[in-house]
This record gives sequence, structure tokens and C-alpha cells, in this order.
Amino acid sequence: MSVKHHEVFGITESLAKEILEAALATGGDFAEVYMEETTNETLQMRQGKLASANVSKVKGAAVRVIKDGIEVSASVTVCTPEKLLETAKTLSGSFEGEKTTEVEEFVEKEVELHVHPQNVRGEDYSRELELLKGATEGASSYSKEIVQVITNITKKEQHMFVFASDSTWQTDYRCNTRLGCSAVASDGRDMQPSSSSFGRNQGMDMFDGFDPVEFGHNVAVNSVEMLHAEYMKGGEIPVVIHNGFGGVILHEACVHGLEATSVAKGMSVFCGKIGQRVASEIVNAVDTGCDENAWGSINVDDEGTPAKNNLLIENGILKSYLVDKRNSKKMNHPITASSRRESYKFQTTSRMTNTYFLPGTSTFEEIIANTKYGLFAKEMGGGSVNPATGEFNFAVNVAYLIEDGKITKPVKGATLVGSGKDVLLRIDMIADNLSFGYGMCGSMSGSIPTIVGQPTIRVSHMTVGGKGGN
Repeated sequence: MSVKHHEVFGITESLAKEILEAALATGGDFAEVYMEETTNETLQMRQGKLASANVSKVKGAAVRVIKDGIEVSASVTVCTPEKLLETAKTLSGSFEGEKTTEVEEFVEKEVELHVHPQNVRGEDYSRELELLKGATEGASSYSKEIVQVITNITKKEQHMFVFASDSTWQTDYRCNTRLGCSAVASDGRDMQPSSSSFGRNQGMDMFDGFDPVEFGHNVAVNSVEMLHAEYMKGGEIPVVIHNGFGGVILHEACVHGLEATSVAKGMSVFCGKIGQRVASEIVNAVDTGCDENAWGSINVDDEGTPAKNNLLIENGILKSYLVDKRNSKKMNHPITASSRRESYKFQTTSRMTNTYFLPGTSTFEEIIANTKYGLFAKEMGGGSVNPATGEFNFAVNVAYLIEDGKITKPVKGATLVGSGKDVLLRIDMIADNLSFGYGMCGSMSGSIPTIVGQPTIRVSHMTVGGKGGN
């Protein structure tokens, strides 16, 4: 059953048609209005004391018109019928010509719900404060070397409504909630940070059974462990990238290059590769908005297209790009429910949702035991990627050496350097321990919640940077 929230915005079908007809008056092919009401909340605790509590509200609309592939758009904070109609007329003035496209009769599609938040908040913030205190306790009590602990909870509760000249009339409700913890360890000379997060498109019931003390403890363990680690010695060696946030390699070095924002412009290393081998035959990868209440899941995308499960790579063969309505026509590629935006202030375009490698047939223990010498990248950090070439440089936040098939001493300062297309082809083992990391992806349509994920994988050889041994 479709979510019913358009009443929030006070737009009738007759008014919507009038606005869209005004937008198409000079020959536009497509017109759309996107509206949202969003509440953002943040609670932050420093050293066990509540440091800040902020609430902000966002309300606005975006109008766009497309003619012959050229898009004009505008955003407004005043969402009255008069203002929307005025904006539509102004945008239509960007083109010259006679009306050629009629507004189709609106159809609200029956949508399978993948996101249904409950218990978004109680009468007070007692549950939130309990989680923050628990994570703080778990981190700060681990070691006297933990000198700083910051915990936070963020919530973004959004009602959205989009109607368009192609019959689109869709709504969605989202509530992205995330708990974060960062800790800094120091021995009086050096400092070592570590952080982690847990997020879902769900209400506070997502924390039922969740242990915030253990969550904070694990962050502190990584911080102290890396504080005392030796520096990594660089070289070209096998690299085992652990599950969860290790999937940032797929996200950054591959799937950004599958987004229509790059492919439609011919600025991706994966252009023209549909049906071709782009990875080893054991690699399967998806981008899906359909996982139940997952951090990056949606019921419909920001163009009103119902969420889809997109198989990107099957047995090493490239199967699909991520494509929005405008680029679908340009690329002659099916729409993949991938159009997303941070808010009405940003133009919507093709983006990821939940992106990950599917499980393989090996176990984590088998991968380690079959690696004579290499690097175990337990937790990945940030980096930089060139989508046109796929070349990347990633920091490894938590790492260990693998020696004679066993994980041995911790090492720090390791970086992974290479190309996404090369890494995909060099994956020679994939475990069965799929898990996820919860991030915010920034691109031309703003910052949006996305999942990166994977089972543990082994790359037969990669360039590993490090200043150890110098």
C-alpha cells in the first residue's frame, strides 16, 4: 500500500496540473515539482556530558522543466500555490516555442513498503541519552589512554511528495537515525582517533537488543591498538579487506563510475561496458533500495520511481548502470530508481542506495589461512577517487599484518593505491560474512545516506603505501 502524505502539502490534482501545464507552455518535454518537509535533530555528548541538542526544520519545493535534454530548475521556500505557479511560468520562459506535451492523468502507484519507521521519538529523550551514555561508558572505561570520547545521535525525518507531467504522483516518508561514537587515544606523545556508527531508516525501535556499551568499547579498542602499532612498510602484496565498511572500495572506486552522472557524459571508465567482464567471475554486486529499513533504503526515489533491486555485476559481468529519468532517455537505459537529492535545494540525479558485494563461498578463516603474507585491512577510512579513471587512494584506519596464514601485529599508516577496474579483476576469494557500514555520500545532488557493504574479500595483489622501514 502506498504511503499517503501529500495532504501535508495541500496540493490538489487540479492545482498540480495547472502548475505543470504552465511549466510546459513553451514546449517542454517534462515538468516536475518536488516538495518536502524535513526535521533534523542532533544530540551530542562530550566526555559524558550533553554538549548540544539542535532541532532544525526545512520546508521547500523544487520545480524543473526539461526540453530536448536541457534542464532548468528553481527552488523556493514559499510553497503556496501562487508561488509554485509563478515559478513554473518563470522556468517556462527559459525556452521558446509552443506547447507540445500534455500533462498525463496522475497515477499514484501501489508501492511495496521497504521503509516503515516506528517509535521515531518518545515524550522525552531518555532513550537517546541512555544510548549516548552507554557508548561513552564503553569507550572511556576501556583504557586510561582514551582521552576523548564524543557520541552523537542524528535523526532526519522527512515527508516528500513529487508530481510530474508523466503521471507521477508519489509520496514517501523516511526517518534516517544514526548513532555515532568517536574516541581518541593518547600516550602523551601521539594521538590516535577511531570512530564507528550504526544507522537505519527506522525509528528508535532499531536499538532494541543493541548494546551501546559494546559499541563504544570496540571503538576504543581500535583507537588504543592503532596508537601502539608499528608503521606499515609499503609494497605490492595481497590485501584482505574486511566486511562492512570495507565496501567503500566498491562504492567509491567502482559504482560512482556506474552512475549516469558520469556515464551519460562519457566520463567513466565503465562507459560502454554493459555485458562485458569488469570483475573476476566470483564477483556479484548490487545496489538496492529494497532492504528492510536499511540506512540507504527508500520506498520511492526522489523522482517518485518505486525502489528497485539493481544487479550491477553478475559473475563478473557488468549488467546495469544507475540511471534517473533524464539520463534514461539520453543513455537508452531503463530507469533504476536511483534519483536522489539531499533536499529541494539540490537538483536530483542518479545516486546509490545500499551498495554491496554479495556473499561468496569461502569463510573468513579460510581466506586468512590461505594468505601467506599480506595486509588485513580491518577498517577502511576515507580517500580520493577519479571516476573517469577509477584510480583511488584510500587510508586504512585499522590494519594488521598476515604472516604464514595468521593475523599478527597491528600496523598503521597503510594506504591502498590502485584502480577500481584492476581491483575488481583481482578479487580471488570472497567470504560468506556479509555486513554493512553506514555512511553519508556527497556528490552533486548533496549528501545522502548510503550503505556500503561486503563480505571479507581478498585482492590477489595491491599497491600498499606506508612509511615503515624508512
